[in-house]
Formats: sequence, structure tokens, C-alpha cells
Amino acid sequence: MFMNEAFGGGKIAGNSTDYRKILHCDVNNFYASVEILHHPKLAGKPVAVGGSAEERHGIILAKNYIAKPFGIQVGMALWQARQRCPDLIILPPDYPKYQKFSALFRKILLEYTDLVEPFGLDESWCDVTAICGKPDAARLLADEIRERVKNELGLTISIGVSYNKIFAKLGSDIKKPDATTVISPTNFKRVVWGLPASDLLGVGRQVEKALTGVGILTIGDIANTDISYMERLFGKWGAYLHCYANGLDNSPVKPGDFTPVIKSVGNSTTCPRDLVSDADAHIVLYNLAESVAERMREIGMSAKTVQISLRTNDLHWFERQTSLSRPTMIAAELAEEGMKLLRKNYDWRLPLRSIGIRGAKLVPYSPSEQLSFFADETKRNRAERLEYAVDDIRRRFGYEKLGRLVLKSDGILGQLDAKTANVIHPLGFS
Repeated sequence: MFMNEAFGGGKIAGNSTDYRKILHCDVNNFYASVEILHHPKLAGKPVAVGGSAEERHGIILAKNYIAKPFGIQVGMALWQARQRCPDLIILPPDYPKYQKFSALFRKILLEYTDLVEPFGLDESWCDVTAICGKPDAARLLADEIRERVKNELGLTISIGVSYNKIFAKLGSDIKKPDATTVISPTNFKRVVWGLPASDLLGVGRQVEKALTGVGILTIGDIANTDISYMERLFGKWGAYLHCYANGLDNSPVKPGDFTPVIKSVGNSTTCPRDLVSDADAHIVLYNLAESVAERMREIGMSAKTVQISLRTNDLHWFERQTSLSRPTMIAAELAEEGMKLLRKNYDWRLPLRSIGIRGAKLVPYSPSEQLSFFADETKRNRAERLEYAVDDIRRRFGYEKLGRLVLKSDGILGQLDAKTANVIHPLGFS
């Protein structure tokens, strides 16, 4: 059985009749809603936030509810969206603006509890057990928070109220916009078990496909499938899903000042033109590796593993990784290891549309030491000092003021803004 301290059913220790009160607050259509606040004339019209078609980041990032009936979906190509809704207004993303509203949103939540755990810019869990003795008090508090966010920020939010984080998030998705949904220990089977399996946190497309293949279609099906069978299907993750579906999640809401351990740093991009050769990939990988290495130096970490991700122009995606003989935070070493992986695993039968590189299995940085009589540590030390010097120059004068000569070999690929675009280092819920 997979029943350890993380799966206690959400009960408060020492009290068999009381349960935690967890809220999951989700801002409705966050990007699009913020944009409409700044462009009030767009209210009542179909609006979406999308990438740049010219730079081939031409997908829908967010849309408002008026655009939804036209079949506009996140991830859809801009040209497809315009076909379905010719009157669709597509605005470019403004991330600093979204970060500002995200901070204001969390500031309101932190007035009620310091146990506020972000899950992206527009979502947060809150543990309000300490101020909500009775179950109905949590629902009333959720309604109060919704009204405050609406009145103070001009945004609507949906809130799930439950006794664990998984069901709280599920509750915020059940009814939108501007709604509170309660999932309790007494009603969760009625409310939750009939929902599609894909609604459960942790069931992505591949897991959903595998579940469908064996006739597991709903969250209730997951809950009532033997846990050992779920483990045979998905390993440890199958046991997690079984416990989630049964409401057996006791994972804590982390405090607002909690800093998660970053286990990897990566950057990927959709290229302004298809890559057709090693030389093309070399330019883009070096550009991306520079931003990844700089980020690792900022947090004082080195990578023990390098991973690349590739997407062909027919949208087939895969990734490969390799372990390093020693950890590194040097851009050139990351890029060259990435190129080795690419040459070993890709034959260029199809052009590449997008490419990414990631430093993983991060460990605290330590200066180079003489490890053998044959290794040229002097050269490696010089490379490290050079990259720190470049970091300092870029901080003072701008990232674009200093670049590698290799990036000048192609006027299109060499102009990618790797520092400010697409930097990612996601952490999974578990």
C-alpha cells in the first residue's frame, strides 16, 4: 500500500471529526481579464492574448469567455482562431503587467493567512483552517475573498473549498466564472467521481490515453480501481492518482515565504525559421544555453545533467538527456553537450520547428579544482571567470550589448531574445 504521511485524508491530527479548510483561488481568464481592464472598450467583445505570428510564436495563450463559444482554445494557432472567430481581437502578452496583478492578488490572500502557496501567476492554495472553525465558515470566507478581488482588482475568481489541495483545485475548476464550490468529506463521491479522469490533477494527455485504453474513464473509476493495478500501469504515480481520487491527500499548503528547491533550469524557443542543419541548431542552442547558464549562476547552482528537447515541423516532439562527468554552469559546455545529444539522436529527415536545452540535477556550485594531471583546469577556471564578467557587463549595460560571435553567423537565428523569453524551471505538484 502507498499510504504514508502524505495521504492521511486531510484530517487534523488528534481530531477525528475535524478537517482542514483549504481554498484554491483561480483568477478567471487571467491574461485576457487583465488586458480588458486596461482596454475597457474591448469589454463585451471576443478577446485573446496570443504570441507573435511574425516570430512563429503564433498560438493562443488566453481567451475571455466571450471567445469560448467560438471554440477558441489555449494552444490553438492564431490562424485557426481567426478562422473560427473572424472578429477575435488578439493582443500581445504583457508579462510585467500580469506579474503586478498576480502580486496584488496574493497580497489580498496573505491578509487572511500566511499559508498561501502559488500555483502559477493566477492560482494559489490557502490553508484557512486556523480562522475557519466550522466548514461553512470557509465557504463564507471564500465568498468574501471573491468579492474583494472583484472590487479591488476588477477581476473575478473561482474558489474551490475542500479538505485537501487536490479537491480544492478541482472545485475551482467545476464552476466558472466568479463562483465558490465546496467539496467535503461527505459529498466528494457525488461531486467528484462522475467527472472525467482528465479533470484530476496529474492526469495529462498521455496518462488519460492510457487510462482510456483500459476502460478507466472517470475519477470514480480511478478511485475504485485496485491500487496495485494502478501501480502496475503507472508505477508510483499510479498510487498517487488512486489516493488523489479517493480524497487521501494531506500535502501541506506551503507558507508564502517558502522558496522551493529548483531542480532544473531550462529554456526553449520556437525558432523564427525552421532549423535544417547542425549549424542552425548550434546557433540556437548556444543562445539558449547562455540564458540557462546565467540563470544557474544567479542561483549558485551547476548541472549534472543536460537535456535537449526537439520538435519537428510536423509537431512531433521528443527529448534526450545525458549525464556529465562533472557539474557545470558554463554555457559553452552546456551547448556542446546539447549538440552531442542532437548529433547522436537526430538525422534531419525533417526540419526542426523548436528546440530547448535544460540543465538538470542541480547541485551547489563549487569552483573548479585540479582533479587530475591531465585536465586543463586553468582553461576551465578562465571560462568561468569570463562568464561571470559577462554577467556583470550585461547587468550594467543590457543583455543584448554583449554576445558570442557564433550568434552573428545568422541574422535571423542570432537575434533570438533568449534571456527574456521562454525561461522555464517548472516544479511539479508532487
